[in-house]
Amino acid sequence: MPLLEHLRELKNRLIKSAIGVALGAIGGWFLYDPFLKELERPVENISNMTGGTSSINFSTIASPFDFKLQLAIQIGLVISSPVWIYQVWAFIMPGLTSKEKRYTLGFMLAAVPLFLAGIWVGWLVTPQVVRALTQFTPSGFSNIIDGREYVDFVTHMFLFLGIAFLVPVILVAVNMAGLLAGKTILKAWRITVFLVFVLAAVAAPGADAISMFMLAVPLLALFFAAIGICILNDRRRARRTAQLTAETDATADTPTSQADLENL
Repeated sequence: MPLLEHLRELKNRLIKSAIGVALGAIGGWFLYDPFLKELERPVENISNMTGGTSSINFSTIASPFDFKLQLAIQIGLVISSPVWIYQVWAFIMPGLTSKEKRYTLGFMLAAVPLFLAGIWVGWLVTPQVVRALTQFTPSGFSNIIDGREYVDFVTHMFLFLGIAFLVPVILVAVNMAGLLAGKTILKAWRITVFLVFVLAAVAAPGADAISMFMLAVPLLALFFAAIGICILNDRRRARRTAQLTAETDATADTPTSQADLENL
């Protein structure tokens, strides 16, 4: 594909992605009030625990508008993620082989719902994380939280859990690229289980052990499922390598000329 045509294709994909994000941001604008109400609830509960004042603060005149616009765009990015992720895949697809196209399509079909599932879990656990972090506020003291810092915290929390749900897909992709063996990943299972349960203990939507297990089990199931896929892929690769080696050795041992036949 000529460079000019390649750049034109890139521009078209970027425009389509921008339109998708813009439409999602319009939806995010209308979802702002109920969304913010849910985010504000754990902050309001701080005052019940400490006896002080707790609120989300806007420090400048334009901050409320900036806050709403920023939050609407971020909601739009999540809503429109299938659109712009597809545009990225469609842009790189012409340069891939048929086998690579199947792999990337499979990874995309697995990655998008897993990422959205991580965002949904982040929506469920963020109030509990806020509660856990603010419970150290001394009695009688107040929490006046800057709005921009609060939305950055929430966004990072959502992004962290979205990526956490993507880790199994990334592990499988790295394994299929031949960069990491399944048994090597399996060796880290102890530290992985420990970290998952630490995260679940902090972010669980309840103070009981059942809530912690309900959050930890899906993450661990995805992790060990990825390890199983990696190990199966390693065995398939090993069988294929052994078969090719055997075929190569058989070809090397087969006489290929009339002189070789006469020497037998």
